[in-house]
Amino acid sequence: MILNQFMTEKTIYLKSIDPVVLFGTNNHLLQIIQQYFSKLKLVARGDEMKVIGPSAEISRFESKINDVFDYVNKHNQLKADDLEELLFQEGANPKSNVKTGDGEIIVFGQSGKSIRARNEHQKEMVKRSLKNDLIIATGPAGSGKTYMAVALAVRALRNREVRKIILSRPAVESGEQLGFLPGDLKEKLDPYLQPLYDALLDMMPGRKLNDLMDENIIQIAPLAFMRGRTLEKSFVILDEAQNTTVGQLKMFLTRMGENSKFIVTGDITQIDLPKTVNSGLIHAVGLLEGISGVAVIKFDQKDIIRHKLVKKIVKAYEDESM
Repeated sequence: MILNQFMTEKTIYLKSIDPVVLFGTNNHLLQIIQQYFSKLKLVARGDEMKVIGPSAEISRFESKINDVFDYVNKHNQLKADDLEELLFQEGANPKSNVKTGDGEIIVFGQSGKSIRARNEHQKEMVKRSLKNDLIIATGPAGSGKTYMAVALAVRALRNREVRKIILSRPAVESGEQLGFLPGDLKEKLDPYLQPLYDALLDMMPGRKLNDLMDENIIQIAPLAFMRGRTLEKSFVILDEAQNTTVGQLKMFLTRMGENSKFIVTGDITQIDLPKTVNSGLIHAVGLLEGISGVAVIKFDQKDIIRHKLVKKIVKAYEDESM
């Protein structure tokens, strides 16, 4: 394309944002953007947008569109009213004053779904995460401790408090060594990390999750491969920690570097270790509870938020073991 001396052309890439979310059905949101920037010609093609017009106007467009990108990344949706507010108002973005503390919205998930703490111990976990760099959350299946950990990690990443999210889980449930399982490292670990993936996919589009994993912003880290690493500016989650040994959990906790947050979750009633091996999670709770900077949250039956039968099932097994 031949441009005159007053016109320039720039390509804007969508930064893993779904074009359908940004441009809207039948490009109705793109039309709003075009109306606001009437001096520019906008051509949307797949994951990029060509912008043609005066240099000063393109600079103004880049500033505004970055605000829109930030909004979509945070809220996972874009409505016409919010887009117009972003474009026409100066200063704070729409909903930028939404609180994300105890009992309030933690993050916006798929299609703008608001993700909040749903029971008292989840609220406690959110509140104490603000002042503690290590959270240990124990409790029964279905109480939401892992889901809250992932929500807090996604919030920290979106707020640029950390550079990466690292997910880890001991692979002992099947009784097999990872090296004997088929596939590459990710394929071997996927079955063990599926609950974490499920939570992440509730909070961001699959395409964006894949992009963040390709860029190593979201990483999977087998517990055995953590030795020797120092994890700085990271949000690190160790799930199913009841199946770590005392030595393994000590090794994991001592990977913590500057400006990092660690959350350790597990259910001490579902230990798959040999009977002669002590659980690192039980040991850590007894050893670290009360240390400044460490918060221990103990979920119980009342916190279970899955099907109503799950509470009854958990109670039946607990009564049998008494």
